[in-house]
Amino acid sequence: MSEAELPHAAGSALDASLLVIDDDGEIRDLLARFFEREGFRVTTAKDAREGRRLWSQGEFNLIVLDLMLPAESGTDFARWLRGQSAVPIVMLTAMGEETDRIAGLELGADDYLAKPFNPRELLARVRAVLRRTGEHGPTHATTTIEFADWTIDTIRRRLIGADGVEVPLTGGEFELLSIFVERANRVLTRDMLLELLRGRQAGPYDRAIDVAISRLRRKLEDEGRNAQLIKTVRGGGYVLAAEVKRR
Repeated sequence: MSEAELPHAAGSALDASLLVIDDDGEIRDLLARFFEREGFRVTTAKDAREGRRLWSQGEFNLIVLDLMLPAESGTDFARWLRGQSAVPIVMLTAMGEETDRIAGLELGADDYLAKPFNPRELLARVRAVLRRTGEHGPTHATTTIEFADWTIDTIRRRLIGADGVEVPLTGGEFELLSIFVERANRVLTRDMLLELLRGRQAGPYDRAIDVAISRLRRKLEDEGRNAQLIKTVRGGGYVLAAEVKRR
C-alpha cells in the first residue's frame, strides 16, 4: 500500500506514544506515517535489540510487535518486556501461525492481528486496547471491589492479595477480571467474552480467551482442574463463582 492509499480513520486522535517493532522497513514506514496522521507519536525499531534500547530511552503507551523478528523473536522480546512493564502489546503475526499467537498471548499480549492487515483495523485495535488499559480510572463511585481473598483497586487498576501484596496484571488481564467481577456468578461463553473484550466474534480455532483465562487463573492461584474462582462450565463457558463486595 502506498502513502497515498493510506486510509484515514475518522474520530479524535489519542495523545499516545507507540513503539512499532518490525523488521520490514516498508511496514515500519507505513505504520509510522499512518499513526502520525492519526495524532500518535511513533517510534520504530527494526529488531528486538533496537526495541530494547528505545524502550529504555522513552515512555510508550503501547507496543506494536511483530513476532517474526530476526535473531531474537518477538515472543522473546515480549517475555523480557513483561519483566519490566505491563505496557499493552498488540502483536502482528503471520497468517495461520496459531502457535506463535498463543505463545504471545500467554506472555501477556493484549491483542493480535494477522498479516497482511489493513492499517485501519490495526488502528481500531490499538485504540480499543488503549481505552481498556488507560491510566484514567472509571467514573463510577466504586473504587474498591472485594471477592474471595482478593481486592481490586479500580482507580489504580491494581489487584491486591490477602497479604497486601500487589499481583501485577497486564491491561488485558485486568479488563478480563473486571468483566468477570461485574458479572459474577453468571455463565459467560467464549464468544461473549471475546465480544466484551475486543468487539469481535471468536473464530473456530480462536483460543485467545482460553489462554487469557489460564493466565489469569495462575495469578489468582486458581489453577487447573481444582479451580474454585473461575470455573469452567462444560459446553457453556466460564463463571466467576464468588461473592463480590463494592466499597
